Amino acid sequence: MNSTDLSVLKSAVDWLKAGYPVAIATVVQTWGSAPRPVGSWLAIRQDGQVAGSVSGGCIEDDLIRRVQTEILTRNSPEMVVYGVSQQEATRFGIPCGGTLRLLIEPKPDLAVLEQLLRNISSQQITLRSVDLLSGKSTLKDGDRNDVFFCDETIMRTTYGPRWRMVLIGAGQLSLYTADFALASDFEVIVIDPREEYAEGITRNDITFIKGMPDDVLLELGIDAHTAVIALTHDPKLDDMALMEALKSAAFYVGALGSKVNTQKRKERLLEFDVSKDQVEKLHGPVGLYIGALTPPEIAVSIMAEVIAVKYCVASSE
Repeated sequence: MNSTDLSVLKSAVDWLKAGYPVAIATVVQTWGSAPRPVGSWLAIRQDGQVAGSVSGGCIEDDLIRRVQTEILTRNSPEMVVYGVSQQEATRFGIPCGGTLRLLIEPKPDLAVLEQLLRNISSQQITLRSVDLLSGKSTLKDGDRNDVFFCDETIMRTTYGPRWRMVLIGAGQLSLYTADFALASDFEVIVIDPREEYAEGITRNDITFIKGMPDDVLLELGIDAHTAVIALTHDPKLDDMALMEALKSAAFYVGALGSKVNTQKRKERLLEFDVSKDQVEKLHGPVGLYIGALTPPEIAVSIMAEVIAVKYCVASSE
């Protein structure tokens, strides 16, 4: 769950605890050009106050009106569709004739939402199921590979850090990159065996492991929802991590360094148990080229490239 949708959950819990009637809208299907992905949330309070977005502002006014005048009085969820016709898409300003299908829960269970918030805060992946006939929702342990599902009887949504970023090195650049990754729904793990960096990692939102990168990566088990980025600029540490990461199922493997150093690194890796095809998976210099100079700017470029690869968007460079 990214930072935007987490704030929706927190607002819904606070409002329900304060005694306000609240409805939760979830994007369950999109067609055409939709500004918010499936699973996005919008919490609507009885007085019209909202948290989150399901369309970038295109249909929210009408949705708030419908919730206030019709849906909040009901006991079971309701499916609402916007943009079925070109005329309606134009009326609501949905781009390119896009269509949104939303599930509205008029009486979400406060206890379930509170438990979900606790689970997410402890980095626990959680699957929430909603019975579309009764409106009852339940929670159980989720998995990184769970996918969103909704039919005529049930909606299942996974919350928590389904994506994972492993950063090699605990320097300043890693911490900036970690901040952007956390805001983008990534669990963040930082690996660094060096004593001088171990003392500086005291944050609760980052898992810090003091150990040799190759050993730790093997223990973690790198899957297709994991990005591994080497940022120490020390070949003794970065190369050890890359040897394991490139042989894994990681969807993204990157390393800090110039084009010249990247080529030298690839040549070194080929001397070990890494194939040419595996070496070519390496993204280096790491990040999209945006002219970045400072650590925060470089972190932005790294996160941009990771997200592009995550969604299979080809680089324009």
